[in-house]
Amino acid sequence: MPLTEFNYLFVTGTLFAFLDAWNIGANDVANAWATSVASRSIAYLPAMVTAAVMEFSGAVGVGARVADTIRTKIVDTQQFTSSPAVLMLGMVCAVVASSIYLSFATKVGLPVSTTHSLMGGVIGFGVAALGTQGIQWVNQQGVGVEKINSGVVQVFMAWIIAPVLAGVFASAIFLVTKYAVLLRKNPVMNGLFLVPVYFGITASLVVMLLVWKGGSYEVNLTDEQVPIVVVCVGIAFSLLVGVLFVPWLYRVLVKEDWQLRWYHIFQGPLVLRRGEVPPAPGSYRGPVRDYYEGHRAPSEAASQGDLESRASNDNAEDLAREKELEAVPERRRSLVGAKPAGVWYSRERFWYYIKWVLFHGVDQDVVGHQPGGTEGSRLEEMHARAAKYDNRAEHLYSFLQIMTAATASFTHGANDVSNAIGPYATIFQIWRDGRLPINDEADVPIWILVFGGAGIVLGLWTYGYNIMRNLGNKITLHSPSRGFSMELGSAFTIIMATRLALPVSTTQCITGATVGVGLCNGDLKTINWRMVAWIYGGWFITLPATALISGCLMGFVLNAPRWLSADLLS
Repeated sequence: MPLTEFNYLFVTGTLFAFLDAWNIGANDVANAWATSVASRSIAYLPAMVTAAVMEFSGAVGVGARVADTIRTKIVDTQQFTSSPAVLMLGMVCAVVASSIYLSFATKVGLPVSTTHSLMGGVIGFGVAALGTQGIQWVNQQGVGVEKINSGVVQVFMAWIIAPVLAGVFASAIFLVTKYAVLLRKNPVMNGLFLVPVYFGITASLVVMLLVWKGGSYEVNLTDEQVPIVVVCVGIAFSLLVGVLFVPWLYRVLVKEDWQLRWYHIFQGPLVLRRGEVPPAPGSYRGPVRDYYEGHRAPSEAASQGDLESRASNDNAEDLAREKELEAVPERRRSLVGAKPAGVWYSRERFWYYIKWVLFHGVDQDVVGHQPGGTEGSRLEEMHARAAKYDNRAEHLYSFLQIMTAATASFTHGANDVSNAIGPYATIFQIWRDGRLPINDEADVPIWILVFGGAGIVLGLWTYGYNIMRNLGNKITLHSPSRGFSMELGSAFTIIMATRLALPVSTTQCITGATVGVGLCNGDLKTINWRMVAWIYGGWFITLPATALISGCLMGFVLNAPRWLSADLLS
């Protein structure tokens, strides 16, 4: 029987659940793409389009159709059997607390764990309703790692497990790349040999990610079959890349074939039979950009300019044309444009407002945005200390980085959408049926998945740039090889932790991986430790802050006098 007398709770829960989903997009999803954008592997707008598609596809296509009422198993919901509306109220308080805190964290540019934010809200209303004895601090029935894979203790374990493991894996991947490719005499050729291997490893990890942490779909494979499938997919993908992609890369990067287009990839080894490359037009700049632009010390920048000048001295006309192009600063084309003059209700102003609403969030220069003053000088010095590698070798890893980021985004949508819609599904079911969900699980209708997925995409599209600025070059210098190592190390940590039932957070994984790769520079000053401390501080206050907000709300409502009682109205 529907609890129509609590319609106001359902409406409140709906509004704040959408705000929570919006904040997950603006805060958590940005983690998956911050390294790709900061390293210039992909421009901000294409990254946002890809992320939106992958997040929504993951959330709606393979999102958890059965969400735990309380995913972290913090509160015993059976104690609310006789009063399901109290649990409904508690979930509303948890979502309100989580969304308020996440809004604050996102505004100040603080990347936090959205899972831990919601967990704090659950702890808060649980303490207010049941007392401290009603909270599961440790899994008393578990053995070994089972003791820490649920309960409040998992938050404290995640502070250590996630960043340390991700840092170790990411630094190991980057060190292999550094000494096997980047520091070799011919880094491009060495990189071409390793590209199929890296693609195969990445594809294998993608399969493991989808099999072990891929939402609600069922993979009917035994434990013995999974490794075979993973290895076979990796080998098959390596062969495919080696046959089709590597010859194309060789012609583009080594032979500098400026006439080659992306669709020539499908010709495979046949592209190697193309003749000599004719001279490129003077205005042709090539597919490889300077991934360290704006991050070099003045002496390095001058040296780089001398090398480019000597390389082009053979053609005086081309050199003059290049100088003309360099004399004009390259301006980023704005999607919104300048605000037109005139009254606010004019057609031009109205069209401007529409474009601002739709595109302001993606019309941002995330890479070029750096603070001025002392902070800006400190970041410039930090970036100048980091090692710089061959741009052509770096270009090889931009493709890998986009692949890992897209996969992480899809999996995030499939799994973490339940952070927003899990409590809301409970609110909806109690409001609809007037009872607790059976076996602590709530069926999630498809419209709720669409609702949560839309909120995540909208948050990413409108405000994801704010977190990306902090997780990018403000921690350490990014480049495609570094960014790929960070993302692959983070993904590997999530996969292994999922298999071992260890609690980790996506935010904490990518932060730890970023610090780990930064340490590979061999200089502690190449890492912004102040920013790392700022991020860690945000992790520490997340749970108590949301618990306090949720607990206060729950306590006020439960203990408030009924001012409109029957005696007062008679």
